[in-house]
Order: sequence, then C-alpha cells, then structure tokens
Amino acid sequence: MRMMPISMCRPGMKLGKRIYADDGIVLLAEGVELTDSLIRRLGDKGISYLYIEDPRTEGVEMPEILSEETQRQALSCIRSVFRDLVDQPGKRHAGTYPYVGRSLRQVMHLVMEDLQRNRDAMIMLMNLHTVDHYLYMHSLNVCVYSVLLGMAYGYNSEELTTLGLGALLHDVGKTQISMQVLLKPGQLTDREYEEMKRHTERGFFLLKDEPNIPLIVAHCAYQHHERLNGSGYPRGLKGDEIHEYAKWIGIVDSYDAMTSHRVYRDAMLPHRAVETLYTGSGTLYDTSMLKLFRDKVAIYPLGITVKLNTGQTAVVVDINAASAHRPVVRVLTDEAGVDLKTPYDIDLSKQLSVMITKVETGRSDR
Repeated sequence: MRMMPISMCRPGMKLGKRIYADDGIVLLAEGVELTDSLIRRLGDKGISYLYIEDPRTEGVEMPEILSEETQRQALSCIRSVFRDLVDQPGKRHAGTYPYVGRSLRQVMHLVMEDLQRNRDAMIMLMNLHTVDHYLYMHSLNVCVYSVLLGMAYGYNSEELTTLGLGALLHDVGKTQISMQVLLKPGQLTDREYEEMKRHTERGFFLLKDEPNIPLIVAHCAYQHHERLNGSGYPRGLKGDEIHEYAKWIGIVDSYDAMTSHRVYRDAMLPHRAVETLYTGSGTLYDTSMLKLFRDKVAIYPLGITVKLNTGQTAVVVDINAASAHRPVVRVLTDEAGVDLKTPYDIDLSKQLSVMITKVETGRSDR
C-alpha cells in the first residue's frame, strides 16, 4: 500500500484503504477502482491523499489506533451532540445538557480501551475522511492525540479521561458561531475573525455548569488558544496561568489543523507541521511538551513517497519509534529515477549517510 497525493492518482488505480464519511460510515471500501469522476469528487470533498494498492509496497499496512466500531460510535456521538448545540446561543441559558457529559464519557471509555491496547502507538495521520464537516473529525483527532501524549507523559486513568474530554470538547464553542463564518471558504475579515475567536469563551460558558463534565474541561475550551508569551486569546494568559491540559491541547489542535485539508488551503504534511510548531518553541508552546510531542509523531507517514539524498525514490514502510525522523524505507528507483526490478529496504536509523531530502506532495513547491 502506498500513500499518494490525489493529484498523482490515475484511473485504474485501486484504493488500498477505505474512506469514511464524517459520521464514521464507510464511503468507499478498499479495492475500489478509481475513475476520473471518483478522483475529482474525492478532491472536492477535501481528500488530499489516497492509499493505493501497489505490488512493490505489498505488506505496508496502516495500523488502526482506533477500531472501526469505536471510530464510528465516537463520530456519531460527536456529530449528534454538536448538532444539538448548533446555532442555539440564545437557548443555552434555559438550562444545562446533562446528556452531553454522559454520552461523551461513554465515547471516552471506548477510546481509552482502544488506546490502552496501543500505548506505544505513534501519532499518525488518522483514517481518510471526507471533510463535509471538519469539526467532528478534528475533535476526535485532537482527543486521540492528546490522550496518547498524556499516556507517554504519565497521567493516570482519571487524568487521561479529563484530558480526553477537554480535547474532545475544546472546539464545542464553534457550534455557537455563525455557519457563514465557520464554513467560509476564503480568508476571514477582521470582524469575522473576532467572531471566530469567541468560540473559546462560548465553549467555556456551554460547559462550565454541566453536571457530568469537570470544570477543567470547560477551561480547556477557554484556554486552548492561549500561548506562553501572552499572545494568545481570549485573555492573553501567560506561562503557568494556562492549565497544563490546555497547553497539550493547544499543541495538538494546531498540529491537526495544519495537517487537515481545509476549504481555503491544502493539508500540510507532518514533518512540515512539526517544523512550524517548533518555530514557537519556548514562546508559544512549552519546549519540553513539544519535544515529547515530536518524539511521538510519525514525521513521515507509512506509505508516503520520499526522495533520498542519493537521488533515489523510496516509500516509507516502517517507523522507528526511537528515531521517528529516520524510518525504514523501500527503495523503488535508482539514482537516475529508473524503476528497480527488485526494490529493497533501508533502515535509515542504521544507514546514517542516507537521509530524506524531500517528500512527494504532487506539487513542485516542496
């Protein structure tokens, strides 16, 4: 299986990994043969990359951090809860929504069970989804990534559940933002951006009085855009004024936003997103937290095509957890770009003179 930019996919290729709709239902199964129409429709739905069957990369499989059933139930619950709250800012004061905490705690139980079985899992790009409603998948991604980090950091089960709920609900305030602003395809005006920023405060007020949700979860919604140097919003908090959970969520939220396709820009690949985060080390984000995050991220996703300093083209076939930036790659071409009759693997953590110089994006600018 090989990960390819959708711009490089051609009719006749077969899907190596299924694609999901925003409610977790399978939209296209593996083995489906691509057509011009399918490729175009998937691109229109925000799919930047596809996993394609390729005999030269046979045996390369993307590990499932969450089971299909957990993912389906989680997305269905998130969609149901968020849709119930959409565009109801005036109704919010009529009372609380105790079912929100109960139903999302059940989701957290399922997620935690799956992640406990995969404690050493790396943070990888999640399953391919359409982005008909980016908010649902983003909320689940941020939850999964945050809990994986919390496990590596050493939080206990109760702390992980609270962190996970905070991550799952960090953007719930966006249900109170005008859909015209939330789904605007172009750049926001200054006035629209100010409205968008209010999702932090609105999330806090939605959650702070819920009987089944810890108050810390409300503060995660409030603080996840605060930054160490006080440049964040809504209150310009600094350093230790920001709750530790909100600092984790702030890093993961930024990373997932960068690596997800949006209507106004293409997805950024993990190595670029991590580089971008590191420009804020010590000013925007806690340096020790960033280091743990970097150590847990699969910088080069399984199946992605890379260029080596030897001039050869290769595909990432395995991750070295202790050295994520030096994976195992399968060399497909020689230095002149001619396909090899017999591809072979190189462990870059052992062959230190060989390194990745470029990732295939389907565009000439990277």
